[in-house]
Amino acid sequence: MLLAEIIWDINPTIIKIGEFELRWYGLMFAGGFLLGYQVITKIFKEEGKPEKDLDALLLTMILATVLGARIGHYVFYEWQHFGEDPLKFMADMLIPPYAGLASHGAGFGIVFALWFYSRKRADQSFLWILDRVAVTVALVGFFIRFGNLMNSEIVGKPTDVPWAFNFLRNFEFAQVPRHPSQLYEALSCLVLFVIMYSLWNKYKANLPDGLLSGIFFVWIFVLRFFYEFLKENQEAFEEGMSLNMGQILSIPMVLFGIFLLFKANENAKKKLNGVS
Repeated sequence: MLLAEIIWDINPTIIKIGEFELRWYGLMFAGGFLLGYQVITKIFKEEGKPEKDLDALLLTMILATVLGARIGHYVFYEWQHFGEDPLKFMADMLIPPYAGLASHGAGFGIVFALWFYSRKRADQSFLWILDRVAVTVALVGFFIRFGNLMNSEIVGKPTDVPWAFNFLRNFEFAQVPRHPSQLYEALSCLVLFVIMYSLWNKYKANLPDGLLSGIFFVWIFVLRFFYEFLKENQEAFEEGMSLNMGQILSIPMVLFGIFLLFKANENAKKKLNGVS
């Protein structure tokens, strides 16, 4: 029995002047990166890493996130349109405005970009930088998912839970109380950030390489797998599938996280034995 529902009627546009439009999603996206930059700056300072590398790292992260998420969206969710007009497909995929972003694509992009970044820096191994960036990505993930909530997008399935949201501005799924799946994921990211930052703040350089990123991938994508059961499918081709695309893509991410945890265990043993 439905006890209550939250009427969600937030305008996704904060202000519009002529062709200029400031949207909540863009503000959340930018705000997440700015706060994440402050966190990674603190990490670099306290671990004695050169702050001159931060600008290159920020640019790497922005490009990896945006391009990875955009390419991932087209490859994972719209690949069937490639044969219709390959040139238009490639242009839509790479040229703004970006109407579709896939978090799994961003994950793949970030991992590859950080591997490339670390190759040029002997004092910042791939797992070391991946661990530290994972802390900030959890924080950015909170802001991005909250931006999805402000956009009334990526909505959940109908439910009668007392905290159900009625997304009046989502005209495809309006008028029915639904799981606020964006909020579930946002809060999961925030809790993860607190846990990971606390671990880093307590142990810093004593953390075995791979631990934080392993926790990140397992936490985020195990929860993502189960949250998908509460969400509406994003694309028509997912209807009738036993597992949707988000769940299928989460499986290798979880396996990668488990691999990182095994590596962290090996690295911890090496530290105990005094092996560099």
